Amino acid sequence: MDGFVAPGYEGVAAAFERNFTERGEVGAAFAAHHAGRPVVDLWGGVADRSTGRAWQRDTLQLVFSGTKGLAAACVLLLVERGRLDLDAPVARYWPEFGQAGKAAITVAEVLSHQCRLPGVRAPFTTAELLDHDVMAALLAAQAPSDDPRAEFTYHALTYGWLVDEVVRRVDGRSVGALFHQEFAAPLELELWIGLPDELHHRAATTVAGPGLLAAGEPTDDYGRLVRNPLVVPGAPDIWNGAAFRRAGLAAVGAHGTAQSIARFYAGLAGDGAWGDVRLLAPETVRLGRRLLRRGTDSAAGTPMAYGAGFELFTELGLLGPATDVFGHAGAGGSRHGAWPAARVGFSYAMNEIRAEFPDRRPLSLLAALHDAVRRAPA
Repeated sequence: MDGFVAPGYEGVAAAFERNFTERGEVGAAFAAHHAGRPVVDLWGGVADRSTGRAWQRDTLQLVFSGTKGLAAACVLLLVERGRLDLDAPVARYWPEFGQAGKAAITVAEVLSHQCRLPGVRAPFTTAELLDHDVMAALLAAQAPSDDPRAEFTYHALTYGWLVDEVVRRVDGRSVGALFHQEFAAPLELELWIGLPDELHHRAATTVAGPGLLAAGEPTDDYGRLVRNPLVVPGAPDIWNGAAFRRAGLAAVGAHGTAQSIARFYAGLAGDGAWGDVRLLAPETVRLGRRLLRRGTDSAAGTPMAYGAGFELFTELGLLGPATDVFGHAGAGGSRHGAWPAARVGFSYAMNEIRAEFPDRRPLSLLAALHDAVRRAPA
């Protein structure tokens, strides 16, 4: 375990340590900024369990669906620039999407998991899974599911292909390229959606915790439709492969450091700016946080609330105790977001993906952080 905490944040360091001593953490980092200054920057454990390679401050970790919040910021930037309307049909920007009864589906419905495309129905190979053009074309041709559960259910992978294609049609850049040029480079973030080959050696090896990769196929059509092909036996070979790392899947493909992700969200929490770097206008951040849909994920049976691509507070408290939180959780435990009223940005990234739900590792860290911020001088 290494790093620092500011005075008053010792409880966060203690919670981070307990994740290793009591909860079997393999490798992880946790970072937070409060009121424009770093207050937590911790890392520890091993980045690769098979070799014993230690986790370093610059270790890059796959954050799976933590990527979705980054992609949402890209969409909101185009909205701010007048290039995109959240209430417009997707087909206005991507005409082929209007096939098969999808002409009225809006950009906002895609961002809030209401477009009835929770999976790709046509068969595809792993190589095709990593080919954006192939997957976008399959979704353009696919009819929305008529299963009632599809009306509000998490679009684990399809969110990325849908959002990325809209961005490409409007802007010409992929989500990964736009994020790098408009956000990561100006903020000097160690954060990529599509990891350059020369940085692969810094990536942690992501492992599956017990019970995560359950064997057996779903028996019903809807179960097969929503099953995530990245959480199946053998999937770690995909997660840690060069092709996946460089593919830049806009739903699940970001690699970065906790320090960088925390700084990104700290900027959004600070009215959309970090120092002299303007990320988004304050009104654009408020637009992204505005509730579009709250309810129960019809497939998983768990509470879910969404703004324009950002995950919002639910009674599960997955992003911490602050009720004004926005950001996004990642598969198996990672958590990334902002508490605007407290002017906090945070990120927890780890390399063991667990089936445990809710995961006590991030919950304990976020509870300790919230307590420290609450006690901090104004």
